[in-house]
Amino acid sequence: MERPEPGLRFVAVEQNDVSVIPANEASWDDLQTVFGRGGAAKCQCQRVKLGDRAWFDTGIEERAHRLREETDCGHPEAEDTSGLVAYLDGEPVGWVAVEPRVAYRRLRGSPVPWAGRNEDPEDPDVWAIVCFAVRAGYRGRGITRPLARAAADYARERGAKAVEGYPMIPRPGQNVTWGEMNVGSRTTFLAAGFREVSRPTTRRVVMRLELG
Repeated sequence: MERPEPGLRFVAVEQNDVSVIPANEASWDDLQTVFGRGGAAKCQCQRVKLGDRAWFDTGIEERAHRLREETDCGHPEAEDTSGLVAYLDGEPVGWVAVEPRVAYRRLRGSPVPWAGRNEDPEDPDVWAIVCFAVRAGYRGRGITRPLARAAADYARERGAKAVEGYPMIPRPGQNVTWGEMNVGSRTTFLAAGFREVSRPTTRRVVMRLELG
């Protein structure tokens, strides 16, 4: 199967042979290949969109349907999408969810983005990177770093004044599962130029990149 080429509206990121493109320029099959059969396939990146209660009340097929509509995979002519897909040597290997912060219902009910900060939850000009998924067999290769850079560039191109991430900070010696790290690591965001602005909990940090 021929892999998609980056579209004209977005400059692909190249790092260590990784190319990142908007999800609507990728195929649905490629995105599902990245998700595999684990937690990402179960979630379909919907828990942060729907909030916990609605997510638990929604089946996997409905979650997948929602994501397919949000990404518009396979339609490069679409004006908007909700994430980006990474390729390595033509193979789909990674995903990052990025949209205006107001699009993520679960963030509204979480103290993480708001504690100790004077932020307007309704500000449409602040975007958020809320989830990474890296295909099994490709983890530990730094795939999230070009994804984070590309997500920031994508937000900037669409008029965002800032973009945030909410990564986890493992305790020294703590064995953290991949599923827990779907929010990314602090080092991933630092490598993409983000700076730390708050530590609302012992395990989470708010990272922000000003784009204006």
